[in-house]
Amino acid sequence: MNNKQFITELAQRTGNNPQETQKLMNLLTDAMGDSFQEGNTIAVLNFGSFEVKKKTERIIVNPTSGQRMLVPPKLTLSFKISPTWKSKLKSGGAD
Repeated sequence: MNNKQFITELAQRTGNNPQETQKLMNLLTDAMGDSFQEGNTIAVLNFGSFEVKKKTERIIVNPTSGQRMLVPPKLTLSFKISPTWKSKLKSGGAD
């Protein structure tokens, strides 16, 4: 499902038009992005949680040249699915 299909489906479920729904999605993603920039975790009830994690610096080796390189630390975004959805997906979507 692409973004346009998702917005259309969400608009039908909420009774809004697609333009309003797209604006709401943009506001949601902007707010989430701002929160991630601050390093906050966002937990969505019965869905899962998004967490900003810091990867430490590490040394890697180029397999062809054997050259060692230092990879600097960086922030990554991780998602942990809720147990409810995890069990639903494991059972093939059946309730």
